[in-house]
Amino acid sequence: MINILVLFMLFLSREALAQTKSEDLKTDQLKTEIIKMDSLLFDVAFNQCDAALFKKIIGDDVEFYDDRYGFNIPYGNEIKALSGNYTRAEKVTRKLDRCTIDKLGDFGAVQVGEHTFFTNDIPEGTGKFIHIWERKGKDWKLKRIVTYENRPYKNNS
Repeated sequence: MINILVLFMLFLSREALAQTKSEDLKTDQLKTEIIKMDSLLFDVAFNQCDAALFKKIIGDDVEFYDDRYGFNIPYGNEIKALSGNYTRAEKVTRKLDRCTIDKLGDFGAVQVGEHTFFTNDIPEGTGKFIHIWERKGKDWKLKRIVTYENRPYKNNS
């Protein structure tokens, strides 16, 4: 009886390990996909003023919450602001400093991070953000944006 119990426990531990490895792979894949979407959103759409890509990534019903301005429903305003970057004399860019990404059930993912904004390659401000991403098939849409602790840049080095 003890032998059967030991074999049963070994079998269960092996199954649990296989499930953990499978979940780790799914988590790694999720993180890779969201980092790619973040890069497309900012490194391409925002930094290079690609309004068509920006429209493709941002959900039509996006909600934007900001510690400076409160609640905005910015879809049209965000497109106008991005288009306004074309005509600005200075170049505004954003750099991701760090983030964490976690699964939100079957809906999508949450990305929590910090970033720095630059004007003509000079750091101007930092902030924290929360992005709620929705998976639709193989595509991702940014549904909710929360920015907070937006501050002028301080060089801490």
